[in-house]
Amino acid sequence: MTHFDQLLAVVADRRAEFEEKRQVPRDVIADFKRAGIYRAGVPKRFGGDALPPTEFLRLIERISVVDGSAGWVASFGCSGIYLAALPEETQAELYADGPDVAFAGGLFPVQPAERAEGGYRVSGRWKFASGCKGADILGVGIKAGAGAPGPPLTAVLRPDQVEIAENWDVIGLRGTGSHDLVVDGAIVPEEWTFVRGGRPTVDEPLYRYPTVPYAAQVLAVVGLGVARAALDHVIAQGGRSGYTGAPKPAERATYRIAVGQAEARLRSARAFFYETTDEVWATVDAGDPATAHQASLLRLASTHLAKASFEVVRAAYQLAGIPAIADGSPMQRYLRDASVVPQHAFLQEGMYDGAGAVLTGVQPFPGYL
Repeated sequence: MTHFDQLLAVVADRRAEFEEKRQVPRDVIADFKRAGIYRAGVPKRFGGDALPPTEFLRLIERISVVDGSAGWVASFGCSGIYLAALPEETQAELYADGPDVAFAGGLFPVQPAERAEGGYRVSGRWKFASGCKGADILGVGIKAGAGAPGPPLTAVLRPDQVEIAENWDVIGLRGTGSHDLVVDGAIVPEEWTFVRGGRPTVDEPLYRYPTVPYAAQVLAVVGLGVARAALDHVIAQGGRSGYTGAPKPAERATYRIAVGQAEARLRSARAFFYETTDEVWATVDAGDPATAHQASLLRLASTHLAKASFEVVRAAYQLAGIPAIADGSPMQRYLRDASVVPQHAFLQEGMYDGAGAVLTGVQPFPGYL
């Protein structure tokens, strides 16, 4: 059994614990590391794997079939693409003990930071730091004073510089531990800050791949995994006898039609998603920059996958019938988890507008590209 297969078994065994504790515990994060999740986005020059996006996305998809929260936390194994914008010397220090470094970030709302000798004095509170309880380093979003020009920075801090305000009280993806981060006057050297999506200091193919679209992809594929699990569940339940003595679900044309439609919807969105990923990767792997059109297609494919996955889970929930309303039904978790994914700022309906603008030659809204 591979380390990854062992990880899937651990996730399956402990997913109820993730829900109850509202986090993936640190010992499971260690299992993620053994399976290579956190070295997947790290440059090869620092001992990482720098996996092609499709390879990493399929790992996250498989974890998410077992548990959406675990898949969401594991998805931040892509964070090496952000951190590649740090100075090379900083990255060498970061990975000095090995490439298996877990990063979590609470980047918004961006907070003003005072200039200090050699860096910034950082204070404030940031939301949605998924996986922060098990992280080795943490990032927060700052601006060098109110109204400062240029894009915001991400300041990288040690866990002992950050207070985690445990306020993750939600319906779906409960196990992600997406708490608030609180910092009070920590000094962060300039060389430990970077622009998210900024120019990388490492020249390897992965760091030519569009950074922010990739960050959307790793989240969208969580919804795909959850939808696959939900649909497989109702397919397997098609032969069950009902409470009323009515025909079994699979003996009803309406059930079979709905299953077929859901399967086609999910596979179509998945195919668009991975096809676009592979096309863009072929471009950057050949040494060419991704075009704005390609970056936009990645965002469109991600948004569409998140939406289609949620629609498939809703259809599966209805097909599951009255047993789905029980607390012990896995359909409860699938529905709650899938509903969160398209709520993320990277995956909301407005992304269709940005994609439509690029397709029609109109300037998209700021920040889309």
